[in-house]
Amino acid sequence: MSLDIVILAAGQGTRMRSALPKVLHPVAGKSMLGHVIDTARALQPQGIHVVIGHGAEQVRERLAADDLQFVLQAEQLGTGHAVAQALPGLSAEQVLILYGDVPLIETATLERLLAKAGSQQLALLTVELPDPTGYGRILRDAAGQVTAIVEHKDATTEQRAVREGNTGILAVPRARLTDWLGRLKNDNAQGEYYLTDVIAMAVADGLVVATEQPQGPMEVQGANDRIQLAELERHYQWRAGRQLMAQGVTLRDPARFDVRGEVTVGRDVLIDINVILEGRVVIEDNVEIGANCVIKNSTLRRGAVVKANSHLEGAELGEGADCGPFARLRPGAVLGAKAHVGNFVELKNAVLGEGAKAGHLSYLGDAEIGARTNIGAGTITCNYDGANKHRTVMGEDVFIGSNSSLVAPLTLGAGVTTGAGSVITQDVPAAALAVGRAKQRNIDGWKRPEKLKK
Repeated sequence: MSLDIVILAAGQGTRMRSALPKVLHPVAGKSMLGHVIDTARALQPQGIHVVIGHGAEQVRERLAADDLQFVLQAEQLGTGHAVAQALPGLSAEQVLILYGDVPLIETATLERLLAKAGSQQLALLTVELPDPTGYGRILRDAAGQVTAIVEHKDATTEQRAVREGNTGILAVPRARLTDWLGRLKNDNAQGEYYLTDVIAMAVADGLVVATEQPQGPMEVQGANDRIQLAELERHYQWRAGRQLMAQGVTLRDPARFDVRGEVTVGRDVLIDINVILEGRVVIEDNVEIGANCVIKNSTLRRGAVVKANSHLEGAELGEGADCGPFARLRPGAVLGAKAHVGNFVELKNAVLGEGAKAGHLSYLGDAEIGARTNIGAGTITCNYDGANKHRTVMGEDVFIGSNSSLVAPLTLGAGVTTGAGSVITQDVPAAALAVGRAKQRNIDGWKRPEKLKK
């Protein structure tokens, strides 16, 4: 059965106390609306229609995509009015209605919901809550069939005792939806056109209202303020941590671990506390990541080790390679198998061959470094002339003395040695020693300057 999805994302979110539209506030590094859109895409509908209002242009600019149709709700007159704005663009047999501030809804839950929908049957997602204050209540008859939904503000004391709450998420036949929305009235405490009123209309028209439930209440939790936003963040991270542990990852403390992207993991991976994984991260078997590391858009091959307080972005560590502590690998940094960079080493667009080492206090940018080459402390590749970047190429088994400055463009042949403290400006042939420093002078009888007496 063909499907259109409508996502309601027009609300202002005044309790956020923010200039940013509510649905653009992030959970796990992605806007709440972005999460909902990704879930909608997973259902492969023929169309995704996003109803926007407050901050409409910001939402468009942030999330514009070829598969999204944005619909403006100029006045916020209720959920029923919001869906009505999208009606002219809908053509599928079924319509699924989602909410832009409910980011944790899962594809599997929506698939179960859609399986219960049909031309003569609505499918409504409800949730059992210990305290359903603020939720519309699901009203059922003696046979247990849904008869209506009453909003909290309009409910009687008896109706407020009902613990089954309405999530607002439902699947409905488009032809019926068009008819029902045209008959909505706003004679309620809020003076709004409630989408929930279509449930009673469906019952009156003889349709069955089937229900489905999520795995837990947090899956359908919305965020109206920053406290609820933080609760969603923690639940997302708890869920992400459980998924990784099920795949063979040991998290020293799942409460101190954050995923802000897509992570692929192997087995026997160990991750210490306060690690953040961002973007697309691939972690193979037997990788170890120390405390306080940030790893973004990077690949860690089998047996790689990232020691504490390291920052990787756009990097690749080969099998058995290690970096840190306090290493920074910037985009284009590649460590070959068993290569090593130590504390306070920074790489950018640099490749270290198998077994190459840069132990400490060095910057290597726009460089190609051969296997088993050793980079002494304090070495820098001078890759920028103020206008353009230039490359430094080193062969295998090169030994760079401490505190060397390698002025690119530069090529050092295999087996080259540079003397400590050298400034190397010319290519060096294989197996040669390069020394580029001023001749030392010792001055006898030198007196140091003394402080002037006040």
